[in-house]
Amino acid sequence: MNILEVKNLKIWDVSTGEVIITNSSFNLKKGSCLAIVGESGSGKSVTCRSIMRLNKASLRQSGDILFKGENVNNLSEKEMRKKRGRNLCMILQNGMSAFDPSCVIGVHLKETLAEHFNWNKNRTEENMKNAMESVMLKNPIEIMNKYPHQLSGGMLQRIMIALAIVLEPDIIIADEPTTALDTISQFEVVEQFIKLRERMGCSMIFISHDLGVVRKIADEVLVMKDGEIIERGSTQVIFSEPQHEYTKYLVSTRLALSNNFKKIMGGGAIVAES
Repeated sequence: MNILEVKNLKIWDVSTGEVIITNSSFNLKKGSCLAIVGESGSGKSVTCRSIMRLNKASLRQSGDILFKGENVNNLSEKEMRKKRGRNLCMILQNGMSAFDPSCVIGVHLKETLAEHFNWNKNRTEENMKNAMESVMLKNPIEIMNKYPHQLSGGMLQRIMIALAIVLEPDIIIADEPTTALDTISQFEVVEQFIKLRERMGCSMIFISHDLGVVRKIADEVLVMKDGEIIERGSTQVIFSEPQHEYTKYLVSTRLALSNNFKKIMGGGAIVAES
């Protein structure tokens, strides 16, 4: 069963007339993880922001975006605000831009939860504290009293994941969540996303250019180039039998990087799975 159906999505810039997404259609199955891959500027992020209706004002979109059968393109902004967070939750690539720099983290979390739940202060704090501890954040009360700039990128990503745990959305959209992180933080954040799926059984759209991460977390993959979906399939098939030349290039580049890393570390080469 599909929880999300995107049909004939077109996105264009009214100020320049440039068409950014030409005609995209794809589905997200309930409980599965769909990865969208491609180089910078391929249209991955703008596609996912269109689902949330969060693209900048100069961008227009047409087509159908059906969430549980309801077309979100037809909802008012007020109705859409109720969906964001509670039903459709987006985790951004840069934690610094996701939080208000002028107030401590706890204020942002409490305001977000107050929008969707009628909880008192103690219950809100307790739920958030438990979720933060579950993503390996120590001293959550102390963290909630800090400003975003006082925390690392990896910590801010885990706070966003903790917020998603409390909100229990139907779909989590993660937009390049590991890009701004060091290697160790990347590994930890990916592990948290895997645990999040296991724990909540939610559906996920994972945007990334890191095929190593995609291979680990995704069930299905969409490959985008220049605003078009050029290939789609199960993760296993995309990695073992890519059809499009661009997908072959992405996969071979990933293997070359992995083999180079293994050589540097004194290990053997990695071979493609058949």
